[in-house]
Amino acid sequence: MEFPDRSDVDHLIDAQPLPSFARVRYDPPSETLADPVGTARSELDRLDDVDLDPGDTVAIGVGSRGIDRIDEIAAAAVDWTEARGYDPVVVPAMGSHGGATPEGQREVLKALGIDERGVGAPIDARMDAEELETVTVGDANVPVYFSAAALEADAVVVVNRVKAHTNFSGPIESGLAKMTVVGLGKQRGAKSFHSTAIAEGYVETLTAALDVIEEAVPLLGGIALVENFEEELSHVEAVPAGSFLDREPELLERAYEEMPTLPVEEIDLLVVDEIGKEISGAGMDTNVIGRYHVLNAPDPETPDIDLIYVRGLTEATKGNGNGIGLADLTRRAAIDQLDVKKAYANALTSGSLAKSKLPVVAPDDEFALRTALAALGGYDPETVRIVWIRNTEDLGELHVSEAVVEDLPEAAAVRERDVTVTFEDGTARISGS
Repeated sequence: MEFPDRSDVDHLIDAQPLPSFARVRYDPPSETLADPVGTARSELDRLDDVDLDPGDTVAIGVGSRGIDRIDEIAAAAVDWTEARGYDPVVVPAMGSHGGATPEGQREVLKALGIDERGVGAPIDARMDAEELETVTVGDANVPVYFSAAALEADAVVVVNRVKAHTNFSGPIESGLAKMTVVGLGKQRGAKSFHSTAIAEGYVETLTAALDVIEEAVPLLGGIALVENFEEELSHVEAVPAGSFLDREPELLERAYEEMPTLPVEEIDLLVVDEIGKEISGAGMDTNVIGRYHVLNAPDPETPDIDLIYVRGLTEATKGNGNGIGLADLTRRAAIDQLDVKKAYANALTSGSLAKSKLPVVAPDDEFALRTALAALGGYDPETVRIVWIRNTEDLGELHVSEAVVEDLPEAAAVRERDVTVTFEDGTARISGS
């Protein structure tokens, strides 16, 4: 597909003066766990492993999100396993991520710092999944799948962050239960789950599938991780098998209290420098931007953002631009980074087709911003409300247009005023970016 060059569209929209910006440090109160790795080791001792014998194999399921110190936590789980005389094996628990291939899933783990040498255990990235049982959820019959590599082990431990989900809200969202059902379900399990969840409900489908897995799989439990606003670990807790659905609601409540949010709720234009799978399963956190774009799931009530402009993808996402469809605008540089096969693997598996649609593609930053400001209608540089962030995970440093400054909360401190945006060959430059 050919996208228009600047010369093709330059005459269509007149240039407008940009507002001046302020550089802001946003620092809500938060606590960071002093020794999360040591805590993980001691918490693992709470899991009941009385049915295991020396030499038995323990599969450690690890996902694909950019979790704080996930490589160290995974290595700690391996150390704990070996210290008890068991043989550890790391199994990617990430559904269809990495293009739904063993090589792609290894690549994703490596981008997170997890490889066989670093973690101290072999990685079995086979995509094979076995059907355990078919359960009924509402009007649907749901086949429940589980990783063949994990099933071959004598016990399974999952490691994951508990956080708000990018598609729905409920007492159980992203966490140990979801990783067990969807992540270790591999592509077939993830597809089966999402196909039903969209129609019959995510929590209902998750609960029914987890019951099947807990009956059929020697699940020891999991290590639940909760992060604070700074995306650092604030809580690490071992949750025994059979307790996921009881414990996760309280952990989720804590995660909601500490999760990153934008400092204001009313925004005309949000500029996002980068999206990626290590930032969020949807490329950018849907709870931060207030957009799910999922059938049968209403968008979050806040924040209220009129337009979103995404400038590019992270290096670690390896071309997986799932989530770019949540934006209204992007630029050609982002499209050049996009691996459509990887993005489509997520979209086709999850059923969240909107997240992989292409937004309007501008030739460069200068024309993208010109387009966005014109689309707002009645543009006035004195009153326009623009927030400019690096990504939805890193919200501590950001820029806001002057009209936003007076609405900033106490936790936000203005570090610099009268910041201007300049362009070099159409590429934007703003202080601190």
